[in-house]
Amino acid sequence: MLRGAEIKAIVFDLDGTLYVSEPFEQVVWQSAARYAGDLLGVSADEGGRQITALRQRLSEERGTLQTLAVAIEVMGGTVPDLHRRFAAELEPHHHIEPDPRVGPLVESLRQRYTSWLLTNNNRTLTDKILATLGLESAFERVITINDTWRPKPDESVLDEVLEALGHGPEQVLFVGDRYDIDLRLPAERGCPVLLTKTVDELMALSALL
Repeated sequence: MLRGAEIKAIVFDLDGTLYVSEPFEQVVWQSAARYAGDLLGVSADEGGRQITALRQRLSEERGTLQTLAVAIEVMGGTVPDLHRRFAAELEPHHHIEPDPRVGPLVESLRQRYTSWLLTNNNRTLTDKILATLGLESAFERVITINDTWRPKPDESVLDEVLEALGHGPEQVLFVGDRYDIDLRLPAERGCPVLLTKTVDELMALSALL
């Protein structure tokens, strides 16, 4: 059970946490599949199949869910190149329907806790998504993949976040939709974590704190 009196800061994930959109997930996937196809000299459909198979194999070998970025790097691509594609090709406002409950929730929490955003998305898309959600000014700090080019989960990024916040791990709540990616490392460091796969689950945060 979370203890709101002990928590001083909340670090939110973005995609799949503050909004859920299968249509946007699909266009992200299609962009990645085209990139993989270009890397391998095959069609986009085959590139997508190769990503799926590789992620499954890597996840089985490493014992935790592996990100799309990891698979792309193993294929010979780079995270910056992948995100340059995303930034150039994707328009999230065409695919994301904001839930009107999220803005008031985040605003109410921001008034009580230091609120940061830590996302594996790039700065261009993050800014567009936050604008679509009406959350442009909701976070004191927004950390994107452009700041480190080291996608979550990454111990050094986590250490930098905790050091910059200046609170003990037990005082920093991490909220995300993928345990292995967003929450496993913070939990291992002693941070409280909350797994939310739907906006309904995210809304429960107000009652937990």
